[in-house]
Amino acid sequence: MTQNIYDNPEFFEGYSRLGRSVQGLEGAAEWPALRALLPDMHSARVVDLGCGFGWFCRWSRDQGAAQVLGLDVSERMLARACAETSDPEITFRQADMETLELPAASFDLAYSSLALHYVDRLDRLLTVVHGTLVPGGRFVFSVEHPIYTAPRQPGWVTDDKGGSTWPIDAYLVEGPRRTDWLTKGVIKQHRTLATYLRLLTAAGFTVQHVEEWGPTDEQIAARPELAIERQRPAFLLMAALR
Repeated sequence: MTQNIYDNPEFFEGYSRLGRSVQGLEGAAEWPALRALLPDMHSARVVDLGCGFGWFCRWSRDQGAAQVLGLDVSERMLARACAETSDPEITFRQADMETLELPAASFDLAYSSLALHYVDRLDRLLTVVHGTLVPGGRFVFSVEHPIYTAPRQPGWVTDDKGGSTWPIDAYLVEGPRRTDWLTKGVIKQHRTLATYLRLLTAAGFTVQHVEEWGPTDEQIAARPELAIERQRPAFLLMAALR
């Protein structure tokens, strides 16, 4: 099962105070770049993987989507999403992305924001997402950039075949990383950029866009604190076609 860190009271309280939690999509610096990857939403059937407070679900309906399904493992996140949503064409459902099943050819767009780096069995999930999209359907998502997820845990990892060891923050050593963010013991899955591309292709997707996100000059002028984000890309944004 996916680590349900968002139902941890300390984590949830801290997360609820973040700009993206208070201001919604507009509070996420990467949102303009992510929005540019989305198709025409008119009459689209949308599934949001890791919907959180439901900001994207509500935005999709405002843009003309016909139906939206928001999925999240967190009861606390879904409770707030439901409380802030009155649209009958938006459905929220608790689901673990490690074991998720979705009906075939049922959605035009699959979307996920900063959730897939929590998923261990990403190859399985991508196969499910590919199957639930109609031909020509689009998958748009963001994850923490692999450069950002790699150096999170001190220590060493040992190769059980030959006994070789590497620093566990080595970029090419994939697997879980334990970090302290808002609370202790948050686990994220580190995988390289090449692995994301390989898994998408293996699932049957055609990759259309890869972006190592950084703030624009205009964003830095409006929010000078974003300048530090040019030291390394914080997010990886991708778009792929079924």
